[in-house]
Amino acid sequence: MSAFRVPKYCLHSPTGQAYVRIRGRMIYLGKYASPPSQEAYGRIVAELAATSAVATNARGGTTNDLTIVELCAAYFRFAREYYKIDGEQSDWLGHIRLTITRLCQLYGSTNAVDFSPLKFKAVRQSLIDAGLSRPYINKLMAIIPRILKWGASEELVPASVYQALRTVEGLKRGRTTAREPKPVEPVGSAVVDATLTYLPAVVADMVRFQRLTAARPGEVCSMRPCDIDRSKSIWRFVPSRHKTEHLGRRRVVFIGPQAQQVLTPYLRREAEAYCFSPRDSEKQRLTQRREHRVTPLSCGNVPQSNRKTKRSRAPKEHYTKDSYRRAVARAVERANVSRQEQGLAAFPHWHPNQLRHSKATEVREHFGLEAAQVVLGHSKADVTQVYAERDFALAERVAQEIG
Repeated sequence: MSAFRVPKYCLHSPTGQAYVRIRGRMIYLGKYASPPSQEAYGRIVAELAATSAVATNARGGTTNDLTIVELCAAYFRFAREYYKIDGEQSDWLGHIRLTITRLCQLYGSTNAVDFSPLKFKAVRQSLIDAGLSRPYINKLMAIIPRILKWGASEELVPASVYQALRTVEGLKRGRTTAREPKPVEPVGSAVVDATLTYLPAVVADMVRFQRLTAARPGEVCSMRPCDIDRSKSIWRFVPSRHKTEHLGRRRVVFIGPQAQQVLTPYLRREAEAYCFSPRDSEKQRLTQRREHRVTPLSCGNVPQSNRKTKRSRAPKEHYTKDSYRRAVARAVERANVSRQEQGLAAFPHWHPNQLRHSKATEVREHFGLEAAQVVLGHSKADVTQVYAERDFALAERVAQEIG
């Protein structure tokens, strides 16, 4: 048997909380049998296995006694090095971590050789019960066969385990109880314009730039002066990192006169510095606070005298697509509070990727599907159809005349 033992998920009767005992120390997880406590348990088990000596030398055992948690820990160490771009870990690692957590929560102590298609379906059902959408569940579940495939290539598990999982088809639309996601729709210009007032100046310019260029949120966040070719009247932004770079595709964002006007103030910095930085937003916020200061300068704190020498969360060099999305969400909330005070209807919540859909619809309406495909950087027109709303006006005119 393997030397690693999965700690038990226990009930603390006096408090009704779940706990695990690690090296004699009790770690409380929350209310017993609750999903958050079970998720915390799976995470602790996975992290414990990742630091164990067994995980480090997983290949030292046999293919029959290696547990799921040990296999996942070995694979995660591999993934942390494999899913790196320019020294930074890919966002895909977060999906792997989530899948491994759920897998180890249910079958951590199970021998990998005994992981069957029925157990695979049980893990999938737990994601359905958690309310995740059907496409995202399929995306996460595709990671599990990949783990077994890697294990087979390293001679940690028999290849037959991976082959058996390949017989399970993904969830199909209309044939499962899994939630279907709502389609991403364009966001109206009036809603965007009203939100800009409540955004930090830097984020507001990010929204303006993205709305004009149809760039992806991550591309806007990672833009640097050195990535922009300004030798022609229409500038070209070639992202150092983008969504389809692993497929060998080149991505170019074309920057017209209006977008150039928005971007120009952010090009007056070092070539490899990020154009849009939270540090700039923080400086502007502090400046505004000083301008609205009521206490005379002769009283209270002198500006910048109460700053911490070592902040627990210092502003990062650039926004991420998640921090960008959160900034927009907070601005929409503030806008809706103001509208509620005025007795007006609330704006719908929107996220930056909807700006891309809006631009796609506009480009297609004026220049056609092929133009929208080029602007968005899609290799296939059917992908662009997802972003650009189909023009039903033409079909309505045909029906009006001959229908």
